[in-house]
Amino acid sequence: MEVFPPALFMTAENFLLPYKETGHFLHPYKGACVCACPTIYISSASSTGPLKGGRPSDDPRMCVARCLRCVGVALLALATVCAVANVLLLLPELKVHFLLEGHVTREASWATGLWSSGLLVVLGARAFLQSSQTPGCCAFRTQMLRQALYSCACLLSSAFCCLVSATGLVQGPLCLYNTTSGPAWGVPLKPTADRDAGYLYNRSLWSGVCLEPRGVVQWNVVLFSILGGASGLQALLCAGNVINTLLGVVLGRGVGDNKVSPVSV
Repeated sequence: MEVFPPALFMTAENFLLPYKETGHFLHPYKGACVCACPTIYISSASSTGPLKGGRPSDDPRMCVARCLRCVGVALLALATVCAVANVLLLLPELKVHFLLEGHVTREASWATGLWSSGLLVVLGARAFLQSSQTPGCCAFRTQMLRQALYSCACLLSSAFCCLVSATGLVQGPLCLYNTTSGPAWGVPLKPTADRDAGYLYNRSLWSGVCLEPRGVVQWNVVLFSILGGASGLQALLCAGNVINTLLGVVLGRGVGDNKVSPVSV
């Protein structure tokens, strides 16, 4: 069996492999015995190499892009939740005639879960998912600045939906209830100067005030809570994404080129 010289050097783009004289190592391409336990010296002359300093690439550009994709997926899921919750709010008892007659809670009829935390957030999430690995420092910073603007727009729209949902939760539902002059449509649980939103903590009012739609108080409480929670999470993700993309603008494509570090195998 042919034995290679004590110090064998293999070069493959950024790799330089000197083999020690102790032990044996089987060459991957020949039935030859070379020295084992090599020390691998990795040169990161190119910032696009798969390894840097003996570890997987920690290029900030890659981290920013991964965060963008994760935020995009999460925003899509939350936007779906918001849209479904808002559609259900428009259909008490799952009947469309309340909507057609205008007997739907005002905050639900604004449909912020459909266009604010729904469509607008989906457009922003789509931009995050389509963020490409743009070559060049200036092009990458420009792209990150664009993503930061998208994040700010999504932050404002989701925060607005969260505010509307909280208002609808506090105000109470629109329903048919008994008055001194007979049944009438209104918001009987609406806070007044001498009464706060105590109906949220007094469940006896949930079934004893509203006549129609049946169970509308529970319906609104659950769905407005889901809508407000999902849009609030969207706002938090977008706020974090603003910081993430601004870091991408500052850091650019990353640093750390032309370093050589040993790795023992």
